[in-house]
Amino acid sequence: MKKSSFFMGIVLMALTLLIWGCEKSTTDAYPYTFKFITENYKPLNYIENSVVEGLAPDLLKEICKRMNIPFIVELLPWNEGYALTQNTPNAVLFSTVLNSSRKDLFKWAGPIASLDWVFYSLPSFINTINSLDDAKKSGIKIGVVKDYSIEQYLKQEGFTNFIYCTDNVNAFDKLIKGEIDLYPCDKITAQAALKSLNKSIYSVTAKYTIRTDLLYYAFNKQVPDEVVADFQQTIDILKREGKLRALTQEYLNSLDSPGVLQVYTEQYPPLTFRNINGEITGFGTDVALEIMKRTGSLEHIKLSNWSNGYELALNNPNVCLFTMDRTPLRQNLFQWVGPIGTNTTWFYTKAGSGITITSIDNAKTLTSIGTVTSWFSDQHLRSLGFNNLVSDSDPKVMAKKLMDGEIKAFVCSGVTFGDILKEIGYQYSSVVPAFSLMSSDYFIAFSKNTPESVVSKWQTALESAKQDGTYNAIYSKWFQ
Repeated sequence: MKKSSFFMGIVLMALTLLIWGCEKSTTDAYPYTFKFITENYKPLNYIENSVVEGLAPDLLKEICKRMNIPFIVELLPWNEGYALTQNTPNAVLFSTVLNSSRKDLFKWAGPIASLDWVFYSLPSFINTINSLDDAKKSGIKIGVVKDYSIEQYLKQEGFTNFIYCTDNVNAFDKLIKGEIDLYPCDKITAQAALKSLNKSIYSVTAKYTIRTDLLYYAFNKQVPDEVVADFQQTIDILKREGKLRALTQEYLNSLDSPGVLQVYTEQYPPLTFRNINGEITGFGTDVALEIMKRTGSLEHIKLSNWSNGYELALNNPNVCLFTMDRTPLRQNLFQWVGPIGTNTTWFYTKAGSGITITSIDNAKTLTSIGTVTSWFSDQHLRSLGFNNLVSDSDPKVMAKKLMDGEIKAFVCSGVTFGDILKEIGYQYSSVVPAFSLMSSDYFIAFSKNTPESVVSKWQTALESAKQDGTYNAIYSKWFQ
């Protein structure tokens, strides 16, 4: 018996040593080497006293510490680093915006920050900029840095009136000297660039908010997926522990750091909107908040224009966007939670205009029909061959065009158009719902590469809210 016990003890010890040996020791070097590349883009990443500083490097230091990776960073001009990362098998570039132009050029871990791009001008610049089209006007000179994400975006939007700058400091120097009229930049970076020129943010004027972008660590395509996944897992842990939030407060003077899940909505009352107290509210918002409460994962909801939010959900991982109509064109582009409601979309005409619409073919004969960029109605009409569409990302702009007689009709959801009209000083009686385009359900949408387990939890929570009467109570609050 003693001999048997001794033998079993030896076997158990051997198994223990085998299991221990199979685990990665925290003192072992990570089995992959990296070439980290960044630029001088204060306060996200920059050199100070020969040391790389900033939100992104400080977060990377902690990632490297936990993964046992050497922290060695090379600082290069952006266009050089951007090209080098694509051609170096183990390279990692930061801080990098993920957008449609770059999505397939790199592998991604993050997001670690968000940027609200704004057109800045001198206070003496008198042109009104209420849309991207206003900034395209002849004679307006826009400063850009080659290969910055905002330059790529503006190119996609048809801009050609560029003056190229070497970096943010050079761009603001040109702006102050009157060599350019507008420069697209985020506020925090603008403050840092202006400070280096002995100027303050009050030396310039914010003219128009263009879009929001999310920043990541961008990996060369040859870096193995499991390596990128290790980075992402470590970033998510640091987010939950509050490390990224602390760095955001330290470097960006903000507590608004990206969560594990990014949740976006639009100004679309009464479904989703920012009220006079600055709170994001509405029927869809209340439903989303109730779902997050039930899943035990409350994320910050951000407001964006629809086309920007749609693009973020289309390109970025772990993005939630509401509310979105589920259409055949969108069916396979997103994952879906819902339905949370139904609405009817109409061709609206101005009351007293005498314009009638009796069919889809009849609508095609109008000289101009207003739509909102990336709305399902815009996508649907384009798929039907409409070539008389006038579009903008802001529904209020299109509603104003209708009331000013600049377009003959405007396509909008009946559940929201009354509130949109109210915002620009008109009553619903000022328009006529001339022809019904379609009735559709609206949902909460998730980007395709959001874990299915997250989407499933949201769907289960919604069904639970419907079953216990909470959903009906929220509906009654907004619509009865």
